[in-house]
Amino acid sequence: MSDYYVEPKLGDLIEISRLGYKHWAIYVGAGYVIHLAPKDDLAQASVNSIMSVLSETAVVKKERLWEIARSEACRVNNKYDRKYQPLPVSQIVQAAESLLGTEVNYRLASQNCEHFVTRLRYGTARSDQVRETVASAVGLVGVGVVLGLATVLGSLLLPSKYEEK
Repeated sequence: MSDYYVEPKLGDLIEISRLGYKHWAIYVGAGYVIHLAPKDDLAQASVNSIMSVLSETAVVKKERLWEIARSEACRVNNKYDRKYQPLPVSQIVQAAESLLGTEVNYRLASQNCEHFVTRLRYGTARSDQVRETVASAVGLVGVGVVLGLATVLGSLLLPSKYEEK
């Protein structure tokens, strides 16, 4: 885990940095978190949580935070607390525990692990990582279009080195 560690409180959102994305879990005490993991037991949920991206279903699991985070950075990130009032801690933990072992729909854009934990904490599902990824992709496409147009216009409007003088 990270060198800078803050002991989570019950109901805290835990953000775990993975290569290219963030995995999310909710802290339920005694070092355990509840999170969405791949349905396939062979996928070793704590090691291959990206596998759930390739599936339409996931399973709600309870595992030790350090087993899921391994050597990757993790942190408490209750990023919507200013916008939404967190539900009572006992309600968050009870709702999370009641879902253990449940198979749930998984959709990267609308029902991912961040949606899952924010629904538990706030009663509403949110995922900025989807919006940020889409915005980045649109931005990259936009930059590519602008550069392409600039190249075409430049070649049409600027005289060529090879024109006869």
